[in-house]
Amino acid sequence: MHNHKSLQQASLERGLAALEARLQQELAWLDLPAKSWVPPLMLDGLAVLDAAVIGGGQAGMAAAASLLQLGIGAVIFDQSPAGYEGPWATTARMETLRSPKKLTGPALGFGALTFRAWYEAQFGLEAWEALDKIPRLQWMDYLRWYRRVLALDVRNQHRIEAILPRADGVVELRVVTPAGVSTVLARRVVLATGRDGLGGACLPPQAAHLPPERWAHSAEAMDYTALAGLRVGVIGAGASAMDSAATALEAGAARVDLLIRRQDLPRINKGKGAGNPGLTNGHLHLPDEWKWRIRHYINLQQTPPPGASVQRVARFANARFIFGAAIGDISVSEPGLRVTTARGVFDLDFLIFSTGFRIDWTVRPEFAAIAPHIRNWRQRYTPPNGDEDEELADSPDLGTAFEFQQKQPGGLPGLERVHCFCYPAALSHGTLSGDIPAISDGAQRLAQGIAALLYRENIDSHYLNIQRYDEPELLGDEWLAAEPTPEERR
Repeated sequence: MHNHKSLQQASLERGLAALEARLQQELAWLDLPAKSWVPPLMLDGLAVLDAAVIGGGQAGMAAAASLLQLGIGAVIFDQSPAGYEGPWATTARMETLRSPKKLTGPALGFGALTFRAWYEAQFGLEAWEALDKIPRLQWMDYLRWYRRVLALDVRNQHRIEAILPRADGVVELRVVTPAGVSTVLARRVVLATGRDGLGGACLPPQAAHLPPERWAHSAEAMDYTALAGLRVGVIGAGASAMDSAATALEAGAARVDLLIRRQDLPRINKGKGAGNPGLTNGHLHLPDEWKWRIRHYINLQQTPPPGASVQRVARFANARFIFGAAIGDISVSEPGLRVTTARGVFDLDFLIFSTGFRIDWTVRPEFAAIAPHIRNWRQRYTPPNGDEDEELADSPDLGTAFEFQQKQPGGLPGLERVHCFCYPAALSHGTLSGDIPAISDGAQRLAQGIAALLYRENIDSHYLNIQRYDEPELLGDEWLAAEPTPEERR
């Protein structure tokens, strides 16, 4: 048996090695990555990075890989240990991804870099065809391979303490590392900080008065085994609510009540219906009123939880779906929590708020220097009466390369050197900077935009390089000069 497993493992490794060789061949055929062309820069005794990417999840890696393909150096800084970037192996609790398995994700146009290629190389075509949805932890394994095969420079356990744009053409980063606090300078900084990239959990005001040991947000790292035997309430009805409820039930919770404000679950994923190459490439160029109209409509309709996630909860007899249960007062007593809703009063031991995220600069001290100067859509656009949307109004008003723009021109020189490649970019650019379907399109738009900006700001140097270029195409001995005939001279 042991010998059989060893042979099987060797076979899998051969398949993956062949795929990696194929990817390197594809890159070589396309002459990628491009040669470095950004002029080297030293300031304050430090070598200035072309680009610093904050966040090493799928968005950060796709961004860095796209920059590197264009000959722009990119270093990724991530606060997590190696292999645990992003939510997949930490706070995510779904069994499988909701995205269809054929979506190419961060593959950047390379067939050999897709999840499908990685999966088939190890398990074969029959296994791929039998696969329904991608298991969450297997997606994380793929992202670990993606990092390795592209040789991305990821500095793990590096937390950004401050982002300080400067007037001399760089952004200063204060970075907390295992060796202490250090300073990094970069021409461009990319925030690839995820779904809650510019803030944190969106919580109802009642949460502020609850003892911290009695509640959690669904995005927090938490040991769900501590819920065994407890009466648990989950507030919300989205994907994370279902995943949290199911995880609590599987951990042995005595009862889980899903307290759902709506009268029914949404049935249609309008965001999925919006996805096509026209929107991917065209949203950026739409008039403001259309950008707002589309994103507000999708927000209003809400995204249904995946069917498999709902079924994962519903198979437990001790799970209850309570609709029309908008939350009112929450009181604390010795036995537990008493939660008053529009449908009645529920006695619970623990509450999980699955209430999403919001832009909230106050909970992100690393953004303290830039937050007051960032222009948002509240300053840009006033929607028609009845179409107000706090999430959209708080969204940053970004330029064509995902760059922040100044609320008051000249208020913070260098702010435009910070690029927002996380979920709050959706109103300006569409959903290109967080979700799997169009992450490659977003990363390539970002990289191309940064390349254009870097070229323009160093145009004197590049023009000088053109003037100095002296590699001859002709040596002068390729032809013989002829004399005109006497008749031609007349």
